Amino acid sequence: MSDSSSITGPRWYAVQTLSNQEGKAKKYLDKFIAVEEMEEFVFDVLMPTETVTEVKAGKKSTKTRKFYPGYIFVNMRLYDDDGKLLQKPWYFVREGQGVINFVGGDHPTPLKKSEIDRILSQVEDAEGKEKPKIEYDIGEMVKVNDGPFANLVGKIEEIDPDRGKLKVSVSIFGRFTPVELEYWQVQRTEES
Repeated sequence: MSDSSSITGPRWYAVQTLSNQEGKAKKYLDKFIAVEEMEEFVFDVLMPTETVTEVKAGKKSTKTRKFYPGYIFVNMRLYDDDGKLLQKPWYFVREGQGVINFVGGDHPTPLKKSEIDRILSQVEDAEGKEKPKIEYDIGEMVKVNDGPFANLVGKIEEIDPDRGKLKVSVSIFGRFTPVELEYWQVQRTEES
């Protein structure tokens, strides 16, 4: 490492975890940062997720989906001013519950600024939004499975992904009427 100054400050590192242990690893590290007096080395632990909704048998269910299964990201100081690996924080993270190892093993490489910026903006975009598990297309036929238009079949005219809404043209009394529905209120028809 010729340019040691770039890795001496707080940087983001990717940490590999056991399958489905990302949450446990994050919780463990968050909980023990203060207990193990790691505040001067470990600043943030990130498990990027989004909220995904789907409807099964007419029931809306919401799940949290991980953007990077098998990984968490840790913002920490891992090298001293001479570019030498700091053993204490390295072991602290490595020995964390559910943690396999740093990406890069004994010589973890920090994520590039562009990489962590992309991850952070994914997290920001997903915040407070529910994303449908199924993506729809304009012109697609869907069956309404909730609300006053339940069981009617209609055609998608408009899609508003930011609000999670669809404008569906349904036939009511022989006339096509556009109605606004949420993603989870419709399902694909068998024929489409």
